[in-house]
Amino acid sequence: MRTTTFYNLKDTENFKQQLLQWSQQFKDVVWLDSNCHKDIYSSYDAVLAVDAFTVLKTDYSNAFERLKEYQNSTRDWIFGYLTYDLKNTTEQLKSQNFDGLDFPDLYFFQPKKLFLIKGNEVEIQYLKMVDDEIEDDFKLISAITSCTSTSLSKGCAEKFQNPIKIKLRIHKDEYFEKAHKMLAHIQRGDIYEANFCQEFYAEDSTINPLETFRKLNEISKPPFATFLKIEDKYLLSATPERYIKKEGFKVISQPIKGTAKRSNLKEEDLKLAETLAKDEKERSENIMIVDLVRNDLSQTAIKGSVKVEELCKVYSFLQVHQMISTISSKVEEETHPVEIIKTTFPMGSMTGAPKISAMKIIEDLEETKRGLYSGSVGYFTPIGDFDFNVIIRSILYNETKKYISYSVGSAITAKSDPLKEYEECLIKAKAMREVLEN
Repeated sequence: MRTTTFYNLKDTENFKQQLLQWSQQFKDVVWLDSNCHKDIYSSYDAVLAVDAFTVLKTDYSNAFERLKEYQNSTRDWIFGYLTYDLKNTTEQLKSQNFDGLDFPDLYFFQPKKLFLIKGNEVEIQYLKMVDDEIEDDFKLISAITSCTSTSLSKGCAEKFQNPIKIKLRIHKDEYFEKAHKMLAHIQRGDIYEANFCQEFYAEDSTINPLETFRKLNEISKPPFATFLKIEDKYLLSATPERYIKKEGFKVISQPIKGTAKRSNLKEEDLKLAETLAKDEKERSENIMIVDLVRNDLSQTAIKGSVKVEELCKVYSFLQVHQMISTISSKVEEETHPVEIIKTTFPMGSMTGAPKISAMKIIEDLEETKRGLYSGSVGYFTPIGDFDFNVIIRSILYNETKKYISYSVGSAITAKSDPLKEYEECLIKAKAMREVLEN
């Protein structure tokens, strides 16, 4: 079905920039970049999928069943996304808040052209119908003069001349009012925790998506960076979080709960990380979500195979310190990969506990349809393995509507102080705001 060719790379980082530049000619693009982060579950340093041969595009109705059929029929690499609003197909829920972006609820495509980068080698897999283009494409990509974020040429920079005015969907006083309503739900025992999010947006504004992504990636360097283009819609993501991965019969999920700012002073920065690691509220948030993920994974797991491999470990990224846990399970050979996603989606770190009650309250108190924010981008391999991230720390852009959006949230628990939660949101929003306003 595919022709595979390997090339050694003299300068991997430069080739990645050239490859991303070359990809812009296509209507369907998924770029995933680990930014050289290494963990025991890494498969590739970077992946590019372009040029759709077949496509699945649908609303939430029966979305997972349609994805299952599509994955069964292609038995090939497929790349795409799941929006948060797929919750409406698994539970009696709805999404009626404002949507300025209009992303389809689910979108996957089978790429004609695929690039898998590991170390100083690129593995190129093309469908047979285009495999005579491999060598010419590689030469063309290698000849591109990269226009990077650190040295923008005039042509790359000119789209940034118009200042972007960021607006708040929920203003500060209204945020406090809504946070107190959330706390009242917790005190009544309706929920223990919920992830409450707010949108920042700009109307009648244009950006250069590729350069915006490069700038965002440059100041964040996250392990699950994503550039997604579906016709006129873009996701530019600096997410540090993996949602779920399947490798063979093992499934792992790595929720993030707990955030602290970074400092330029080494001693102060170490102190901030240490304080986060010991913070009772942050740890309790994380442990609640770990329990939720354990429960989700158990729905498809072999009995007794769900394990917490790492609990509340603090990892440091360029913008923030994050508290991350790792939960794993084992599944039977006949378990369908889409079923594993269906029974764990949306991810616990972006919902709350109990999950369904939290999602109902979230819908009631938030002002914006989440859409792709707090959804997931990733891929299935031909043998049914998969890897998906969590869409946070991301800029979403509808080029036709000239609408730019980014959302941030924090977990509200009984111990939450609305002012501190609001400040946490501003810390998370810093990178996106910086990129758009400068």
